[in-house]
Amino acid sequence: MARERTLPPVLARMWGREPVSNRGPKPRLDLATIAAAGVEIADAEGLAGVSMGGVAARVGVTTMALYRYVGSKDELLIAMADHAVPDPPERDGLSWRDYMTVWTRANRGFLLAHPWMLALVRTSPPMGPRSMRWLDRGMAALADTGLDEGERLNAATALNGYALSDTALVYGMSSGSRHLDEAGITGAADYGEVLAEVLDPEEYPALSAAVRSGVFSGAEGWTEDADFRFGLDLLLDGIEAMIARRA
Repeated sequence: MARERTLPPVLARMWGREPVSNRGPKPRLDLATIAAAGVEIADAEGLAGVSMGGVAARVGVTTMALYRYVGSKDELLIAMADHAVPDPPERDGLSWRDYMTVWTRANRGFLLAHPWMLALVRTSPPMGPRSMRWLDRGMAALADTGLDEGERLNAATALNGYALSDTALVYGMSSGSRHLDEAGITGAADYGEVLAEVLDPEEYPALSAAVRSGVFSGAEGWTEDADFRFGLDLLLDGIEAMIARRA
């Protein structure tokens, strides 16, 4: 017998699928208000600062009362991760490639604005309504390319994954490099100079040659927008080549 599938309670609330009861007092809060409070705390203090008690205090209820709306901190984090996602950019007549460029850059942008989301979106597939709206708009932009539904889904998720991995790199380099800062390595140029000293050309011939040619020199800070665009264009070129094969 097939196992019955149901939405977790917090997702049912997020999608408006939770049964409405006419019994008891009318709820004082809604899930969006609670999630917004959690997002404010996470933006200021990181995920370590988010607690059921802290969110309850911010929305003006007791911790026990908060459990009426979210059954656990895990549920709270699920609601927060989706609530922090803004509306996707409008198409406004852009070609599929121009729109997916804007779409991927905007995806990266809101992750950089809420870096605590990196710890959440890597652990489970997106299922909230806001996250699904982004995926829908990405697939819709590819609707007239000749790609089938599975290919359009894979293309959109590949670009989403690139935005996620690049955000993790940018954030990790900018916030997690204290030990490098203490060693006087404050950016990519310094990093390249150190690598040039330690890389053995015989054991690391390709990397050593690239470093010694100056691939890290001239960079401001740890990351360059040109690096992001280079990787993005590689993916878009691949999608374009697949579209050409379908044609």
